[in-house]
Amino acid sequence: MAVATISRRDLLFGRGAPEPERICPPGVTPESLAACTGCGRCVDACPTHIINLAGERPSLDFSLGECTFCGDCRSACPEPVFEFADVKRFQHVAAIADHCLAKNSVACQSCRDSCPEQAIRFQPRIGGPFLPVVDEDACSGCGACVGICPVGAVQVSARKEEGANV
Repeated sequence: MAVATISRRDLLFGRGAPEPERICPPGVTPESLAACTGCGRCVDACPTHIINLAGERPSLDFSLGECTFCGDCRSACPEPVFEFADVKRFQHVAAIADHCLAKNSVACQSCRDSCPEQAIRFQPRIGGPFLPVVDEDACSGCGACVGICPVGAVQVSARKEEGANV
């Protein structure tokens, strides 16, 4: 999940950090969550234990593990929450922040090593460790790289929409 930041102004005025964006299980849309009763069967069914109930609705926490797109959460759900079956990618991709160890001259490739899609590659550079690059077309958004990062530099962000050809 994305790290919430709060400005000094908001802190002084007693305003909390904004709520992090909810990451829904594969096949669930924010609109279909209205049908969720909060029974928690999807939480119990998840083999990687990344589904939690946040506000009585399912949400993924990639710091705990990755989504394998197994469909167990969909199978366990008694309500019409899962609109799409056999989803194999999310509407988000991995994003690597500037505090990444490799970007700060420390050799680390743990995100690459954990990626089942091989969507993270490291480009050579002169005078320092190789730099990570995410292939957004190959990235499924499974989150395998998020929890493994020793400094929390890997998060997920929305896929870039292709611009219209005018």
